[in-house]
Amino acid sequence: MIKTVSDAIAEYGWCETKDFVPIGQVRALAEELRGQWGAGALKHARVGAGRERRVRGEVRGDHIVWLEPPGATPAQQLCFERFETLRLALNRELQLGLLGFECHFAVYPPGALYRRHLDRFATDDRRTLSCVLYLNEGWSAEDGGALRLHLDHGHRDVAPHGGTLVVFLSERVEHEVLPARRQRLSLTGWFTRRA
Repeated sequence: MIKTVSDAIAEYGWCETKDFVPIGQVRALAEELRGQWGAGALKHARVGAGRERRVRGEVRGDHIVWLEPPGATPAQQLCFERFETLRLALNRELQLGLLGFECHFAVYPPGALYRRHLDRFATDDRRTLSCVLYLNEGWSAEDGGALRLHLDHGHRDVAPHGGTLVVFLSERVEHEVLPARRQRLSLTGWFTRRA
């Protein structure tokens, strides 16, 4: 699976991998996320960087809470270990110089979206690969909420099925989140390198 990710990143700049984590781990992470959502721990996500950072609901409608390895739950720790294995393999195969991984839980309430954008900031080039791990069970096409990747030859929509991981080049692949008809859950992160 990891070799497939590195090959696809090298050739296309993005990759979709089903069953990156087992369904039991998807359920555990989703339960933790719903618990934090219910407790009010998630905050409305912002756009921009530095002094330009602000809430703009018409651009981005998700709510997030950052995850830190020192306080990780067992399910989160297993997830961090899986991403660390991927980081090491990507460095070995692609020589990307990836040093770390940062991530947050994200909840998109029904109707929320994130307009077309790049994940790399103009003033900070550390984000190298963007990663989205979906935590939704029983998702159907009618639920909407696809991640739309804008590629060289058109776009590709990826449905947010639980356990699916999408990885893409942060500086190259513009993307957006289309509105969903039900709550959409994910763990979103970035492999980073030295600035």
